[in-house]
Amino acid sequence: MINHIKHGLLVLTLILGAEQTYAQNKDEFKIALSSRQEAIVNISSLTAVGNLEHLKQELNKGLDAGLSINEIKEVLVQLYAYCGFPRSLNAINVFMKVVDERKSRGIKDKQGKEISNDRGTGDNYERGRKVLEALTGTPQAKPAPGFGEFAPRIDAFLKEHLFADVFQSNVLTYQQRELVTISALAAMQGVESQLQSHVKIGMNTGITQIQLTEIAKLIEKHVSRTQANSLRNVLSIPTAPIVDEDMMVRISEIEILPEYLQEYNAILKEEASASVKLEPDVIAIFPMFKNESPTEIRIVEMYANKAAYQSHLKTPHFQHYKTNTLKMVKTLKLVDMKSMDKKMMLQMFKKLN
Repeated sequence: MINHIKHGLLVLTLILGAEQTYAQNKDEFKIALSSRQEAIVNISSLTAVGNLEHLKQELNKGLDAGLSINEIKEVLVQLYAYCGFPRSLNAINVFMKVVDERKSRGIKDKQGKEISNDRGTGDNYERGRKVLEALTGTPQAKPAPGFGEFAPRIDAFLKEHLFADVFQSNVLTYQQRELVTISALAAMQGVESQLQSHVKIGMNTGITQIQLTEIAKLIEKHVSRTQANSLRNVLSIPTAPIVDEDMMVRISEIEILPEYLQEYNAILKEEASASVKLEPDVIAIFPMFKNESPTEIRIVEMYANKAAYQSHLKTPHFQHYKTNTLKMVKTLKLVDMKSMDKKMMLQMFKKLN
């Protein structure tokens, strides 16, 4: 009898455990990005960086996932406020072609809710201020402290247009609009403070930490790991370089014209510091000079992989270094190196990570 009771309790425990696990899995499913949300993230990030070729693919995927034509239109319209009219207009032109091509193939996409142009009544600035209060969950002073006091017109444009006109449109929810904004800012360089602010606003609208982590993965896939890590940094997610077998090591042998040495050293120090600080996949930029000849510079450069090096070449700090030191360099030799024991090197960097 006792054994029967024990067996019954064991079965009951297993059933309850299974139900709890199922409930947890359902909760995890609910807080993950839906296919529609993923499409919004991809469309927004690719528009922000101007990658029109891949954008066309993601626009098709967005329509296939169930986004309406008007929802995507509104995503692309909103993006002008974050990445400028040229990229917004370019994306809209691509979307027009996508819609026409799909119609010609007999695909019937949902037009969706019509965009309302009704500005409502009353003070537009006040309406925008109230929208921003709802998004942030905090009182908004009039004018905004700092930039709003210094440049009242930009404060007026933000409140009266971006928040009173764009954000109040009934086609997208506040949460969807924050997905658009966070994705665009995460894809762009030099907007970390705005990204941090909108991550907080996004979480106020119900975007979860897990969803933000998934956004970072999508940014890494469609834009770059460096930009994905700008979002991960805001979320306090570790961003150690992922070193693989394509790790790139180079020694730059440079001789500087003596009259430029001091100026060159200052620019080089700034560039090396920015590279290691801002680019997670730059493992080291280590400048040195010969004891007996200070004009002979040696720089040990280490990148997680070749893609990291190509990304490094496009950064503003490297471009600044390259253009401003060109006249200062007497000779330059780039020596690519290979590890004698690649397995050991990989193990060493895994240990550091």
